[in-house]
Amino acid sequence: MSTVFADLPAAAPGAPRVPTVAHVPDVPSAPWSPSVARATEATLEPRWVRALLLAVALAFLTLFLFVPLAAVFAEAFSKGWQTYLEAISEDDALAAIRLTLLTAAIAVPLNVVFGVAASWCIAKFSFRGKSLLLTLIDLPFSVSPVISGLIYVLLFGAQGWFGPWLQAHGIKLLFAVPGIVLATIFVTFPFVARELIPLMQAQGSEEEEAAIVLGASGWQTFRRVTLPNIRWGLLYGVILCNARAMGEFGAVSVVSGHIRGETNTMPLQVEILYNEYNFAAAFAVASLLALLALVTLALKSFIGWRLSASAATSTLEQ
Repeated sequence: MSTVFADLPAAAPGAPRVPTVAHVPDVPSAPWSPSVARATEATLEPRWVRALLLAVALAFLTLFLFVPLAAVFAEAFSKGWQTYLEAISEDDALAAIRLTLLTAAIAVPLNVVFGVAASWCIAKFSFRGKSLLLTLIDLPFSVSPVISGLIYVLLFGAQGWFGPWLQAHGIKLLFAVPGIVLATIFVTFPFVARELIPLMQAQGSEEEEAAIVLGASGWQTFRRVTLPNIRWGLLYGVILCNARAMGEFGAVSVVSGHIRGETNTMPLQVEILYNEYNFAAAFAVASLLALLALVTLALKSFIGWRLSASAATSTLEQ
């Protein structure tokens, strides 16, 4: 039996209400029975099923990830360190590395600005055309990179819509660095926005509204409230964007013109060397891209862990 206090009507009008003790029978808890145990076990896979699934996953990763990755480095160093260093220090290879880094250095900051602005608008405000903006952000995910490169050719090529005007004014976009940068920006601009939009939507706008009520300006609110809350998600999107920018092949291949030493990025340089049967040099340059992928994976895992830790801390604080 459990004891609770119950209020009874006062004896006289205006008299205080006096709590009295009432007894309520205890509700027995459900006993643990074999049927309950069987129902619990029915929702879990048997141990041999879990072991089989884990073995299949590890075999798949080994066959399609670890073995090709090991083969790249093995072929890159198959003729020794001297050949490897000569392959990555050759003039065309150095030009490809510089162009890749330059393209990423231009495309990633621009995508950061666009991604933060777009996610801010979508997550914090309601306006007409929001669904259309979301669709446009996802467009590079649904369009082949080769098709996006052909779009730039149709727009800025010699026979394109703006080609004659560009030629008349001495502006060269295609088969030059500007065209490579434009194609890279197109295929990479969803990454930052797509990482920040769900994060900002989950955080809401209460903190920003409180900061504005307390007299903070828009820039102060963004710098001291919004940016600290999204910093790990922003870094996550930047890493993904940078990895895609350095490894992009399809769109860049269409707009580059394959001019050796001028418009070849690292993926294009690997293709040219492989087609010339210079396998050691091709795998040497490919090993640099593979090393970049490993570093990106490590950073991605670290930032993903920090995001999870930050989310757990916010939940505990609430």
